[in-house]
Amino acid sequence: MRTLGPGSIASVLKIALDVAYVVMILVTGLLLLLWVASIFIPLDNLNVTVSDGADGREMPLSRPLLLFGLGALTAYFSGFLLILRYLRKIFRTLTLGDPFQPDNVRRLRQIGLILAVVTGGVWIVQGLVAARLAPGVMEPQGISDLLTPVFSVLVVFVLAEVFREGARLRRESELTI
Repeated sequence: MRTLGPGSIASVLKIALDVAYVVMILVTGLLLLLWVASIFIPLDNLNVTVSDGADGREMPLSRPLLLFGLGALTAYFSGFLLILRYLRKIFRTLTLGDPFQPDNVRRLRQIGLILAVVTGGVWIVQGLVAARLAPGVMEPQGISDLLTPVFSVLVVFVLAEVFREGARLRRESELTI
């Protein structure tokens, strides 16, 4: 089976990305609706248990806590929705058999930036939760927990440069007689 062009592995992956994109739109939309609804729903006598394994800490569920949690979750899924959006556009060019387009360089850079923001946001939010919401129950993440995500972000930026070089070479070859 071919890797690029119509009927290729790239086209199958494009279909999978399309399905994931629709699912992510639905999940993000539902979370956004829950966030808006949480402004109005009564929270009398509701508790939340925060745990990191066997032990846990029960505390009352306040509106700011609920809004913060749903907002953070919505932002997390929104970031990945944007990443899927750009990946779909990249895979569309792969399906057409024309991957080295300048737009793909921009898209890969945007994916890297969004991935960096999501990674940093998760790290900060987990640190806040560990320090403020569940001190002694949850451990804050350390710098070592960022190694794999930072490596992934760097790989995306390197791929963007590979695509930039490919687009440059393609442009040069088009000018050659």
